[in-house]
Amino acid sequence: MFMTIPTIMTWTRIFAIPLIVGVFYLPQSWADQPERNLVATIMFVVFALTDWLDGYLARRLKQTSSFGAFLDPVADKFLVCACVLVLVHLQRADVFVALIIIGREIAISALREWMAQIGASKSVSVHMIGKLKTVAQMVAIPFLLFDDMLFGVVNTHVWGTVLIWIAAVLTVLSMAYYLKKALPEIRAKAR
Repeated sequence: MFMTIPTIMTWTRIFAIPLIVGVFYLPQSWADQPERNLVATIMFVVFALTDWLDGYLARRLKQTSSFGAFLDPVADKFLVCACVLVLVHLQRADVFVALIIIGREIAISALREWMAQIGASKSVSVHMIGKLKTVAQMVAIPFLLFDDMLFGVVNTHVWGTVLIWIAAVLTVLSMAYYLKKALPEIRAKAR
């Protein structure tokens, strides 16, 4: 079950990264900044939706696999981290936010891998605070990519900035939660 429809959809999130980044390097004669923002936002939203869709299809088509379970969060992290770096480059997100988000992803991924190796992966399974962090990120990123008024009433830059900081706070809280849950196992295996 290496190349199933859900797994191919997961791969599209990874292949989307250079496309989204590349939009901001198009010549000015091809697209002005608002057009680039719109294209990148649409691409991010479409590819982010594949995260939900590939999971749904994997369950529906009975095509779940350990490789898909591994690749799905990796693709998500690549997409989020790449877009956060683009936002820092465009001066739409603070570098401190990027360090928190990217640092947490590296630390928790390493923690989960280690916990899996020692047979204690259940203690660092996904928690509600991690889900809230993901929702805040997945709304903040397209808002900041768009960086304009939405429907003439929503200032996406302001709301995106607020949400990315909320995501950063939730990121720290979720990391603390996972580390606290893993601490007994860490202490037991550190002897």
